[in-house]
Amino acid sequence: FVTVSKEGKLAIETRPNQDNPMMDGKRALMGNDVWEHAYYLNYQNRRADYLKAWWNTVNWAKVAERYAAAKAGTLGA
Repeated sequence: FVTVSKEGKLAIETRPNQDNPMMDGKRALMGNDVWEHAYYLNYQNRRADYLKAWWNTVNWAKVAERYAAAKAGTLGA
């Protein structure tokens, strides 16, 4: 996850199992699921190929919109 705290601090975080940053009061700007169920049908055991392709699917305009909302204090409000 790329997260932002209530104070506006950006962080890169990993979480085990189904945990997510919102459990700690943070807001996720973007995230990636690297459990095998997310990529196995298309990539089998080629996680690196999945991750390389994943970057092409990120909606950067939406990430920027979420970051602007976080800075304004309106993300998740």
